[in-house]
Amino acid sequence: MPLALLALAISAFGIGTTEFVMMGLLPNVADDLGTSVPTAGYLVSAYALGVVLGAPLLTALGSRIPRKRMLVALMALFTAGNLASALAPDFGLLIVGRLLAGLPHGAFFGVGAVVAARLVREGRQARAVATMFLGLTIANIVGVPAATSLGQQFGWRATFLIVAVIGLVAMAALAKLIPQLPAEERTGLGRELRALADRQVLLGLLTTVFGFAGIFAVYSYLASMMTQVTGFAEGSVPLVLALFGIGMTLGALAAGPLTDRALRPTLYGSLAALALVLTAFHFTAQVKWAALVTVVLIGAVGFLTTTPLQMLVMNKAHQAPTLAAASNQSAFNLANAGGAWVGGLALAANWGWTSPTLVGAVLAALGLAVAVLAGLLDRGSREPSRIVARSEDVGVTTAVGGGRLG
Repeated sequence: MPLALLALAISAFGIGTTEFVMMGLLPNVADDLGTSVPTAGYLVSAYALGVVLGAPLLTALGSRIPRKRMLVALMALFTAGNLASALAPDFGLLIVGRLLAGLPHGAFFGVGAVVAARLVREGRQARAVATMFLGLTIANIVGVPAATSLGQQFGWRATFLIVAVIGLVAMAALAKLIPQLPAEERTGLGRELRALADRQVLLGLLTTVFGFAGIFAVYSYLASMMTQVTGFAEGSVPLVLALFGIGMTLGALAAGPLTDRALRPTLYGSLAALALVLTAFHFTAQVKWAALVTVVLIGAVGFLTTTPLQMLVMNKAHQAPTLAAASNQSAFNLANAGGAWVGGLALAANWGWTSPTLVGAVLAALGLAVAVLAGLLDRGSREPSRIVARSEDVGVTTAVGGGRLG
């Protein structure tokens, strides 16, 4: 794999750390800024809103900017958002800082996925994209627990200062390691939007919303399940979350080769496995060792879905994959918010602490149903199932996507 993928992975590590670390720092922020924990929870929503808004907006605005320069600019915005969060004098400006930090998230992964796919030969594109996302999974094992501990010891502002430093390192790595890729045909916003309106792209985005919502219906309340049902002490929760991150990493490592070999079967299998594992968690949550094993499995099969979903929308967007790939990141964050909301409804209805596991299983099954429907509608299609970019320098079309769809 090219060394340039390391720069993308470092960037993903920083993004993953700042996205999830706020959940562990909410009490500290609430105490310091004189607000309640539920109100501080809007800081999580502000970041997600930034992702949803920024993915299509920044991708459209940067459609004519060279990929390398765009990646560095997006990471600069990310760094500025975290620095603004660290220096925010009050809660309102911290909300603004979190929104600013979230804006480049989707666009970065959208552009980064296309760049990663172009850095390798045909047949290894999914592995390249999965390598970039590996930084996101490692953030959940190392970055989030370490940043949470740092914030608890030295104050939450120290956490965002460190993330800003990671952003600066990522910018330097991107500038040094990402090559100057051949110029591509300028697709224009209209063509990008038409690609996004493709039926298969829309069904892929809908699969992301339902399927990934199943994970976050459970993950959002995992700490409470572990303490209230399984019987772990609160001090053990970071270990449980780290195990979830280990599962995510295992899923990411498996996702690339499997997606390169057979995209749709990998997607079907991962969503079906997710529905089954979430159902099993309803029962295994009662036993400590079984609960821990299941947490790892949820992380693994859950993150196994991400690479085939990303490659699917990129492939089906054909010659304008960047906006589709970025919009898929918006879909992931809608899934995060929607899954947490639906899981919360089950808890509010007094269905029990493990009720979100069954809600998550239903959502994963709905995602599978949408994916299967898309596959049936796509059967017999003669359209190319790869990402295509035209090099203006040499005037030829090159395939930079892959993954067998059948």
